[in-house]
Amino acid sequence: MSGEEVRVIEYRDVPEGIRIVCGLPDIGLVGVIATAHIIYKLKLKEVAYVDADLLPPIVILENGLPKSPIRIFGNKDLFVLSSEIAIPSNIINLIVKGIIDWVWKKKAEKVLTLGGIPVPNRHEIEKLRIFGAASDETTLKKLVENEIEILQRGFLVGPQALILKYCAERSIPAMALLAEAFYNYPDPEASSVVIQALNKIMNMNIDVSELIEKGEEVRLAMRDMMRRTQTELMRMRKSQEYDVPGFYIR
Repeated sequence: MSGEEVRVIEYRDVPEGIRIVCGLPDIGLVGVIATAHIIYKLKLKEVAYVDADLLPPIVILENGLPKSPIRIFGNKDLFVLSSEIAIPSNIINLIVKGIIDWVWKKKAEKVLTLGGIPVPNRHEIEKLRIFGAASDETTLKKLVENEIEILQRGFLVGPQALILKYCAERSIPAMALLAEAFYNYPDPEASSVVIQALNKIMNMNIDVSELIEKGEEVRLAMRDMMRRTQTELMRMRKSQEYDVPGFYIR
């Protein structure tokens, strides 16, 4: 494998026509927390992992055995991509492109990426809003049909931006579900909001009550990962999402 090659190694055969939910480290770790909860509630099994020489020399130990920090879990109906490390900003393009290349080869039916939008007054917001963006007009209409507010203009920076970009290039139907969230604190409440939106779009019923009840526990467990992610977000100039007037629909 060449130094810049990214491969998805399958433990089990993954069929064509998959629906895949992505939760890569970003604002408030919204996608990471959401996908971890989905994997737990649906009891999804590990089916594949991402391999690249460019990734940091890190493994996750589970029962004494090494696991890749970027993995795909699934069943016959749904697959979930999740990362347990902050992906370095200098390789995030290659990693996401490699993943989307694999998704394209699998003739994916739909890609959904979950994340957050930073809001400076997050601590004052009682009811979090959720916004959407898509890779094409048809998928955008599906967001509207499900009463998701559309991001009309502004910057989108980081993993969500790359997933939409590469899916658009490959003509893969993709949508981003983005909840208002803390910029630099793990936000399980925002994660519960994107899961509820996902439930509606995908006709699922993933309970989020446990996630909300254990919010403080989740925040404490994820704070170190949030700190590392924040460093990478700064390198990606993620704070530019604050810069454009009218970024939110009011």
